[in-house]
Amino acid sequence: MARELLRKPLEIHSKGDAGPVTNVDFAVNALLDERLRGARPDYGWLSEETPDDHSQRIGKTRVFMLDPIDGTAAMIDRSPQWTISIGVTEHGRPIAGVVYNPMTDEMFLGAVSHGVTLNNRPVIASTRGVLEGARLIGQPSRYAEKKWPKPWPSMEITPRQSIAYRLAIVAAGQADATILFGLKNEWDIAGGMALIEAAGGRYSDFSGAPVTLNQPDPRAVAGVAAGANLHALIIERTSTLPDPRKAKPT
Repeated sequence: MARELLRKPLEIHSKGDAGPVTNVDFAVNALLDERLRGARPDYGWLSEETPDDHSQRIGKTRVFMLDPIDGTAAMIDRSPQWTISIGVTEHGRPIAGVVYNPMTDEMFLGAVSHGVTLNNRPVIASTRGVLEGARLIGQPSRYAEKKWPKPWPSMEITPRQSIAYRLAIVAAGQADATILFGLKNEWDIAGGMALIEAAGGRYSDFSGAPVTLNQPDPRAVAGVAAGANLHALIIERTSTLPDPRKAKPT
């Protein structure tokens, strides 16, 4: 449906600091609302394109958390870096997720204790245990900033616009890690967090502590997603940074 709608001129609106939104975002949100809540009416609901209603999610055992289009600006530019991201949390912990890239037809699907598949093929997170030569998803300029106590070693750093896509790529072992700075909306990371954990990787805050979702303020402390072996080495560096709760979303 999203691909078909892109064949026509987009209806683009601004959400201020939250960026653009289009008719595609709303249409995908409506379809997922109908399908998912129709199938699981007892689950809570948190979506970027649905006004947040605490009565619909706080206190619920399981909650759908989704971004109908993660990377709307990329979609507007027709760049193949936007995704549809859906996560299920249980008592605040992501347990299942799906991230789909409609332009590349990549379907990342997984659940904790059941593994992850990419287009029906099993995948696992990276087993790399050294930073030198690691493949990271992010902005190269971030790792050249003076705030780091010691310089990062030589690494291959590639940008991606969709946060969910970044996490899915790490879960599939196509990259070794990604670091999310500032604060992130829960709907951006829930599906990807579940994929990371299901693929044998780790997602944590900058100190290495677990991140619990379904909070009254649906902005989560950003953090580190990596294969289990590399995760601890990255935490050694991020643990020296200021508390991300005091930063603006980026």
